[in-house]
Amino acid sequence: MSHTASRSLSDQFEQCIGIIRQASVEILLLLNVRFDEGKDPRWFLEQLDIARLSLGGWGAVAKRLKLNDAELTQFTLQLRHLQQLVPQYENGQKVSENQLIAALRFVKALEHLREQQPLLTYDTSLSVDQSGQQQGLKQLRALELLLKALVNNAWPDPLRLSNHLKTRFGADRVRRWLKQGDHNDVLSGMLFSELALLLVDKKEFSQHYARLFNDTAGLNLFLEPRKTLHTFLDDIRQIRSEVVAGKPLTANQLMLLENYYPQITGPVQRAWDEGRIKINPSALLKEAESELEAFWEQARKKDRAAGGDAAEIRDGIEPPEKRAARTRERREQFLSQILWGAVAVTVLVIVAGAFWLINDTPPAATANAREHTITVPVSQEKEKATPREELNLMGIPQDENNFRSAIDRNDTRVVSLFLRTGMPWKLSWTEQALANNHDEVLEMLLRYRLQMDERRPCRRFIENLAHNMSGEGKLSALRKSYLRAFCSSDPVVERQRYELQQAQLREKAAPGAESKKWVAIRAAILDAVD
Repeated sequence: MSHTASRSLSDQFEQCIGIIRQASVEILLLLNVRFDEGKDPRWFLEQLDIARLSLGGWGAVAKRLKLNDAELTQFTLQLRHLQQLVPQYENGQKVSENQLIAALRFVKALEHLREQQPLLTYDTSLSVDQSGQQQGLKQLRALELLLKALVNNAWPDPLRLSNHLKTRFGADRVRRWLKQGDHNDVLSGMLFSELALLLVDKKEFSQHYARLFNDTAGLNLFLEPRKTLHTFLDDIRQIRSEVVAGKPLTANQLMLLENYYPQITGPVQRAWDEGRIKINPSALLKEAESELEAFWEQARKKDRAAGGDAAEIRDGIEPPEKRAARTRERREQFLSQILWGAVAVTVLVIVAGAFWLINDTPPAATANAREHTITVPVSQEKEKATPREELNLMGIPQDENNFRSAIDRNDTRVVSLFLRTGMPWKLSWTEQALANNHDEVLEMLLRYRLQMDERRPCRRFIENLAHNMSGEGKLSALRKSYLRAFCSSDPVVERQRYELQQAQLREKAAPGAESKKWVAIRAAILDAVD
C-alpha cells in the first residue's frame, strides 16, 4: 500500500473515530451516564455495560434507545468487533483496511440508532467526494452481475441449475423466479439477497466458491472468508435497497463500497488474469456506462413486483417448509374439541327426541305423565375453564408480545397458561429472565422445551451468555440445563471447540487477565454443551 493510500485510510478512520466519540457522549447521557468527552471504542463498550447494570439489563437499555432486541444485539456486536480490532487509537496511528471497515460499519449503526431515537442529534456526516455517486452505482451493478456470473459459471447448464434450485429452495419459489425474471433466466427473477445466498450458503460455498475466495489476502475481516463475504453482501443489499427506493448514496455508503468492491472482485480478477475463470470484473464495471440507467429502472420494476428486499441474507439455505407436527398439548386440545362436539350433537338429538315425544303424546297420557314427573338431578359442578378461556377472562390477548412480556416479568401463572395452550416460544425470549435470574419462569419454559421453535438459536444465546460471564456472571446449573437442552448438537459443539481454540491462541499471543478469562469462559461453555 502506498503512503498516499495509507494516509487516506488514516484520515477516513479519524473522521469515524471523531463521530463515534461525539455519539458515545450523547448515547451515554441518554442512559444516565455523564461524560464531557468520549474516548476509544473499548471505553464506550465498558460504559455501556455499566449503564446496563445500573438500568437493570439490556432490555432497559434497548427501551431507552428505542431499539428491539435484535437491533441492540447487532449494535453491541459491531462495537465489540471494533474495539477488538482497535483497542486504543492515537492520531496518526497506522490503520488497516479492516479497521476502517469496522469503523464505517459502526458509524452506519450509529446512523440507524439516530433514526430510531429522535433525542439523539449527533452528526455522522463524512467528508467524501460526492461526485462518486455514479461510480458507486456502477459498482453495485457490477457486483450483482458478478454474482450471477459466478453462479452461471458453477452451473453452466440452465436445466441443471433450475433442478438444483428446486431441490434447495422448492419448486414454488423457482416458478415465482421464472415468472418475475427474464425468459428462461431464473437468476434474473431472484432478489439480491436470494442471489447472494447462493454464494454464502455453507454447502454451496464449499463446493463451488471456496477455492476462489479462500486463496486471497482479502476477505479477512472475520475468521472465515465466507462469513466476511456474507457480511459485505448483506451491507450491499441494504445499500442497494436504498438506491432502488430512489435515495442517493450517502458518504458512509460510498466509503463502504470503495472498500468492499476490491475485496469481493479482487479474487475473481486474479483468477481471470491467470486464466482460471472466464469472468472479468473489470469488463463488467466498464459495461455500465451506457446501460446504467436502464439497469436501475429494471431493478426498481422488479423490486416493486417482488415487494422489496428487506430481509437480511440468511446464513444458509433452508429447505422448503413442511407442515409442523402437532405438539402433545395441541393434539390433546384437538381431541377435546372433537369429543365436546360429539357430546353437543348427542344432547341436541336427545332434546329433539324428547320434544317430539311430548308433542306426540295423547292428552290422557300427558296428564298421567304429569302425575309421575321424574326430577333429573343436575350437576352443580361447573366445567373447569381451559387455559385459553382463562387468558380471555384475564383480558390478555393470545399473542407473542404478551407471552414474551409475561416471561420478562416472571409471571409464572400467565406463562403457564400460554404454554398449556400449546403456543411456541423462542430461546431469545429468555435473555431478560436470565439476566434477572427469574429461575421460576425459566424452569417452567424448560419443562415445555418441545415447544421452543426458534431456528438456530444457539450462536446468539451462547454469545450473550459469554458476555454475561465476562461481566462477573456465572454459569449456573439452570444455564447449563439450557445449553444441554438446546445447544448440544454436533455443529454447535464443534463451533464452541473452535472458539476455545481461538481464545487459547489469543491468550498465547497476548497473555493477560482478560485473555485468560475468555479461555476459561469458552472452556466452561464447551464443557456444558459437549
